[in-house]
Amino acid sequence: MFVYEKKLQYPVRIQNPNPKLAAIIISQYGGPDGELGASLRYLSQRFSMPYPELKGLLTDIGTEELGHLEMIGTIVHQLTRNLTEEQVKQAGFDAYFVDHTTGVYPTAASGFPWSAASMQVKGDLIADLTEDLAAEQKARATYDNILRLSDDPDVNDVIRFLRAREIVHFQRFGDTNHNKLSKFYHRAGVGASCPGALLVDYSR
Repeated sequence: MFVYEKKLQYPVRIQNPNPKLAAIIISQYGGPDGELGASLRYLSQRFSMPYPELKGLLTDIGTEELGHLEMIGTIVHQLTRNLTEEQVKQAGFDAYFVDHTTGVYPTAASGFPWSAASMQVKGDLIADLTEDLAAEQKARATYDNILRLSDDPDVNDVIRFLRAREIVHFQRFGDTNHNKLSKFYHRAGVGASCPGALLVDYSR
């Protein structure tokens, strides 16, 4: 059960519309390394995670990613509100506008719509947590790219916050993978709750 708090995790107050920038930032809404995929990845992986500590970690981070999805959607909405037809045309936003007007649609900056093929749920704790480490770094790299292309201080303030949270998530997954997960490895053998994992005792 989720409890929704009617405020953003970090305030989004974009003063100037910029549909060209919105078309880039929307990649973190529905792109291959965006917040939609991240939230679904972690909240789906938790069901097969055999240990409460790891299930809780995935639930915590997956829930936060839903909040980040809301923030990205808010950025895109504020960047595209009250556009004139001329602004739509000049910004090259017309192709998106034809299909979605200024609705926030889960798509990559390249125009490819969101797909579950961009994420993985393997059902193996080692494979899933290793994927999660990579996913956080890919999201961080995407935010880096957005910051390279954006000259809007209102946007950049929020993007820097989101980038910092990706680093925190990476650190939490890394701490689990390197310091805590060793106690689980030797229990995750063939026939255990993670079938196919190697029967290796990393605690020695």
